[in-house]
Parts: sequence; C-alpha cells; structure tokens
Amino acid sequence: MKNPIMRVLTDLKNDNPYLKYLWLLSLERREKRELANFSDVECINNLYYSYVHKYPNYDNPVGFGEKMQWMKLHYRNELMPVVGDKYTVRKYLEELGHPELLNELIAVYDSIEQFEVDKLPKQFVLKATHSSGWNLVVKDKDKVNWRIWKKHMQFWLTHGIEWNGREWHYGEMTPRIVCEKYLEDKSGGLMDYKFFCFDGEPKFLQVNVDRGLSTATQNYYDLDWKLIPFGKSQPHNPNVKVECPSQFQHMIQLAKELSQPFPYVRVDFYEANDKIYFGEFTFFPCSGMPDFIPIEYDKIVGDMLKLPKANH
Repeated sequence: MKNPIMRVLTDLKNDNPYLKYLWLLSLERREKRELANFSDVECINNLYYSYVHKYPNYDNPVGFGEKMQWMKLHYRNELMPVVGDKYTVRKYLEELGHPELLNELIAVYDSIEQFEVDKLPKQFVLKATHSSGWNLVVKDKDKVNWRIWKKHMQFWLTHGIEWNGREWHYGEMTPRIVCEKYLEDKSGGLMDYKFFCFDGEPKFLQVNVDRGLSTATQNYYDLDWKLIPFGKSQPHNPNVKVECPSQFQHMIQLAKELSQPFPYVRVDFYEANDKIYFGEFTFFPCSGMPDFIPIEYDKIVGDMLKLPKANH
C-alpha cells in the first residue's frame, strides 16, 4: 500500500503544474528504462510487489489484484482499445444507440499546433484520449498558465502509459486530446459514479467526492445505495454522506448493457442537471493493483471475477 508520505508528495505535485511537468519528465526516463530492462511479467511483478510485498500467483489467481494481472498477460479483447479510447468510444456509443450519453465535443487535437485557446469558450475540459489521469479542467481559461500546460499537452501527445503496469490496450490507441464542454453538478464539482461490472452484471460502485481537493473522499456503495465498509487506495469515510443520484436506477441499467462484452470492466458516469453523461470504460483500475482497505476485500471482490479462457 502506498504510504502517507507518498500521498502528500503526490498531492503537492498535482497542485503545481511545474512540479507535475517535472514528474512527467521523470516518467519518460522510467519508461525508457523499464521498457529496455523488464519483460511484461517482471514489470507487473515489481509493481505488484510494491503494494503487498509479494508476487502474484498466475497459476492459481484468487484475489482481484492477481486476476487483473493474469488478464493483462493472458486475455485480449479487440474492443478494449476501442472503448478505452476517449475519442473512439464516442462512435461506439453512437452505434449502440446511446448518443445521448456523450458530452459535447468541442474539438479534437492530433498535435499541439492545432490547439488555439482563443477559439475556445471560457470553460472546458481537456483529456488525453489514450491514457488515464492526463486531463485539465478549465473553469476560466484566462487564469490558466498555458505556457506550462502546453508542455503537458505536448507530452501527452508523444507518450503513453501502457509501459508502467503493462496495460496493453493503451498501447494500441492513437494519441489525441479531446476538448469537451465543462460540466458541473449541484455540488459545485462533478461526482463520478463508477460501476464495477462482472460478466455484464454491476455489483457495486465507487463514488468520488471533491476529487483533486484535500477533502477528497472515495466511498463504495452497493446497488441499494448502502455504504460498503471498504476503500480502495484510501479508507472509506462513513462521515461523508452522499445523496443517491436521481438517475441511479437508469445508471445501473446502462452499466449492465454497456459491460456485456467484458469479463470485467468499470463503467463510469456523471450526472449533471438530472442527465446522465458517460465518463469512461476502465479495465484495470489503479493498474489492477491490490489496494483494497482492508486488504481482505481483494479476495471478496476477486470472487466476483470469473476469469475468461486464456487467448494470449
């Protein structure tokens, strides 16, 4: 499990775009070193060991974390790079008959030279389509230091994240940046509703409150909106009361429909003005690492995942 000092340093980095850019440059060095020196198995083992001080059992995987690592190595689904990509997933949802779930697309960029902030509205959101966590929420474009953030964006467009935990599907995506309409719910932010789905069945969901702030909370609920006593990467907080979204039952049905092709996927939604918006498909949350608190829930959630037949 990541220690409290690392969490503080991470928060400090995330609050400062200059420190965050230096961190990106350090990732570039790590990427070259790890791709040159470690096989997929070695890289996965090293990352897994950093969490629980043991290596995954690939012959008889039991916990959710072990099963996630097995799937990285032994399972391929051609839809994963399509729906995991924040741009190509739009066409996929349209073809499924769900264009209403899509947030407004303002622009898509293949190079930093195409980005013209003067042509954008005051508020918007930028997201790298081929990664996780590379985004920028803009509430007032005149207050953003675009000199440093364009360096971030250039980095996004010339790098990937598949090397770290060997999440193979990211490596099959074309690097792009999408610009979408800024959304806000009645909390003044935008809460995430992340459904953990197994063979097309949502089992529980993760709710993020005050994301990116010192008051950030990440709690888990069952499908009756009852708090489940565990956390993932951080302890649950029973003192934080979150109102059930008005479209919760519809979200459950959508998660069930959208997750059908996959042994496991997390399907994320937002709700703004009583309308559901699609967030993303996530196949390896936190790279599938065993970060449950308490760790016993790694086994409990692992029992929900029936491994598919190996095809790789």
